[in-house]
Amino acid sequence: MRIADLIQPFRPTETPPPQTLGAFIRWCLSGAWPMLFAAAFFSAFAGAMEAGTAWILGRVIDVVTASGPDNFLTGANLWKLMGAVAFFMLLRPLLFGLSSLSNNYIVMPNITPLVLAKLNRWTLGQSVTYFDDDFAGRIAQKQMQTSNAMASVVSETISAIVFAIASLVGSLLLLGSIHPLVMAPFAAWLVVYFLLIRWYLPRIRKRSAARAGARATVSGQVVDTITNIKTVKLFAHGEFEEQSAQQSMVDLRERSLDFGMLSASFRFVLMTLAGVLPVLLLGATLLLWQNGNATTGDIVAAGAVSIRIAQMTGWVSFTLMGLYANVGEIENGMKTLTKRDRVEDAPAAQNLNVKRGQIVFENVSFAYGRDIGGVTDLSMTIEPGEKLGIVGASGAGKSTLVSLLLRLYDREKGAILIDGQDVAAVTQDSLRRQIGMVTQETAMFNRSARDNILYGNPSVSEKDMISAARKAEAHEFICDLQDAHGRKGYDAHLGERGVKLSGGQRQRIALARAILKDAPILVLDEATSALDSEVEASIQTALHRVMEGKTVLAIAHRLSTLSEMDRIIVLDHGKIVENGSHDVLLAQNGLYARFWHRQSGGFIQTAAAE
Repeated sequence: MRIADLIQPFRPTETPPPQTLGAFIRWCLSGAWPMLFAAAFFSAFAGAMEAGTAWILGRVIDVVTASGPDNFLTGANLWKLMGAVAFFMLLRPLLFGLSSLSNNYIVMPNITPLVLAKLNRWTLGQSVTYFDDDFAGRIAQKQMQTSNAMASVVSETISAIVFAIASLVGSLLLLGSIHPLVMAPFAAWLVVYFLLIRWYLPRIRKRSAARAGARATVSGQVVDTITNIKTVKLFAHGEFEEQSAQQSMVDLRERSLDFGMLSASFRFVLMTLAGVLPVLLLGATLLLWQNGNATTGDIVAAGAVSIRIAQMTGWVSFTLMGLYANVGEIENGMKTLTKRDRVEDAPAAQNLNVKRGQIVFENVSFAYGRDIGGVTDLSMTIEPGEKLGIVGASGAGKSTLVSLLLRLYDREKGAILIDGQDVAAVTQDSLRRQIGMVTQETAMFNRSARDNILYGNPSVSEKDMISAARKAEAHEFICDLQDAHGRKGYDAHLGERGVKLSGGQRQRIALARAILKDAPILVLDEATSALDSEVEASIQTALHRVMEGKTVLAIAHRLSTLSEMDRIIVLDHGKIVENGSHDVLLAQNGLYARFWHRQSGGFIQTAAAE
């Protein structure tokens, strides 16, 4: 095993992320703490060597001045000089090398994937409402921003803060060994230094968090515009989108200016304070030397320490500013990413076992937390292998019904049973593996056509995949595909959300995907609405083959697609108002019959629900 594998970044996390900063940081870094402490130990040792370097330099000067030129090359002096050479050429490089190896090879390459994997795993478990309420680009930005900021905090803490603290402690001890009067001004200087840091850093953290939020908003705005670029162009709203983005950018600029002004004053004040330190330490040591209480080597040691600390002050101030800026970004990301907007598996959830495919809705109600909408006190039974059509005007509850079956939302009242098993008591993954779905708005991944089809069942052979594409009438147009990188056929990438395909082509790939999944329950949500009549007719055989032996729920506005269903229900304001076959519902001359007679081009008109 490589020493880089001492931190395993992809180990699962059983607990949810905390919502307080300290606990959140500990959660993010769990699994890495032993190596973090080891890296901090080596960094502290290397930092303490800074004071040791000044002490050894001072002792060499004392040896030189005490011996004089004529008596310098004595045996005792040579041993002292050889010890100094060994320190500078062997021990010091070794310690710094170990510090660098532990931080830059073992810790840093693992922290970003460790944190990002945990955040991404948690985010993927959020409910669809969580994603509906935010920008996709903003969520992705927050994941990357938080993981990168966490990596920077760890690196800066180990390589700079721990190193600097060890250097300061070592320097304090060194100055105390010269004389307490030299240590006193240094201690006073440290008090002022830490008071300034205590005043500035919380303000830097707060302004950094505001800047991070503004930056993520800009990213979300830009990604949202690019995702919908065709709509922008069709409505000639390029200028409007530019102005909207600029408004977000103006806020980002103001937050950046606030942060910049504070950080500039922070650096100026600390660098001014750094300039005071050599004056204090050298002045105190020179006074002691004048009175015979310090050696020439002490002056050199004090001077070397003061110059080193003065230089380090600028470096540490810059590091602290970056560290607290990153802490602000972590805090901002934590507020977005740790929300509990989830549909959770029950503690003792079992895998769903579907042998027949019966679906029962028992007095189910769900209204998205509102007083109206969704479905209300809905009860029905779909027998195994039954083909059920679902009809209703927009907002009648059709999509809600399917979302509750898939447990994208938890019903507020009642129960939904599949073969007698409550969907709330089984794991969500096992539930959704048993339900195939083809929707009207079928989004593709920006991957190859092969990858998109195999998403239905990644384990099948190439032959089976192509067979599914043929059954869905997709094989021929896939063979003609070619992307911007010259990849052809099943290797061609489809663009973000499948933008390089027509709506009908996307739905045929989605149908091929459903054929491969071969789930016992099938949901068709406007599955042929984007197909022209000729293409729809050509895949009817494939659709019938896919539906054979399965329990089917088919939502459609084009009622001609439902005429062969075993049964049709009509939803209105979240309730079943009609139930029967196509012919029976027409004979009742009710809402379904009005839909049928008012169709224009085969679609339900919104007016039909009024």
